[in-house]
Amino acid sequence: MKEKNKIIISLGGSLIIPDEVDVEFLKLFVSTIKDYVSRGFTFLIITGGGKLCRRYNESLKKIIEPSIEDLDWLGISITRVNAELVRLCFGDLAYEKVVLDPENIPNTDKPIIVGGGWRPGNSSDLAAIRSATSVGANKIINLSNVDFVYDKDPKFYPDAKSIDKISWVDFRLLFPNEWKPGVNAPFDPIAAYEAEQLGYEVIILNGKKIDNLKAYLDGESFVGTVIK
Repeated sequence: MKEKNKIIISLGGSLIIPDEVDVEFLKLFVSTIKDYVSRGFTFLIITGGGKLCRRYNESLKKIIEPSIEDLDWLGISITRVNAELVRLCFGDLAYEKVVLDPENIPNTDKPIIVGGGWRPGNSSDLAAIRSATSVGANKIINLSNVDFVYDKDPKFYPDAKSIDKISWVDFRLLFPNEWKPGVNAPFDPIAAYEAEQLGYEVIILNGKKIDNLKAYLDGESFVGTVIK
């Protein structure tokens, strides 16, 4: 990947397929990324599984007693299907295969590389961290369906407060430190620990608000949470 304007995106599965494939979101996301490619940006996009992973996991639990590793591999498979969908949306601009190992990013002139989940014990967020390390980046954009990190779950607590900036130490105090398939946190706890150790910065943005993503990429003020 080119050194200039190298962007790592962890793209939440909740944006790709909230209930069914969100065609309108993908069209807008793809056209936006293509626009920035035309300006000299390169992108490494790691896709998550989102709600579909949790649905598959819960369905499997009703049939057998799966191991945590079984559930992880099932979720990883879904992230990779999502990655293939996103990769195909970019046509010839994207590297011709979905990247399965973030520690071995292909050397390519293509401006877009797409990957999915990596291995059991974490989410695709860790794949984004390892991918950043592989290509020499230290900032990751995490796109999901929330505007901020909150001090508690706003779905259940009306008085939850949004956070503009937070340290990794404080972030990790808000969420479980252990990984479980389907864990509901803005950033995977295993990935959060590694990001802290590496001194990486993660920006939490609502991917539905494409103009806000553009503002960040343009170096303008944006709505979201910076974790570092």
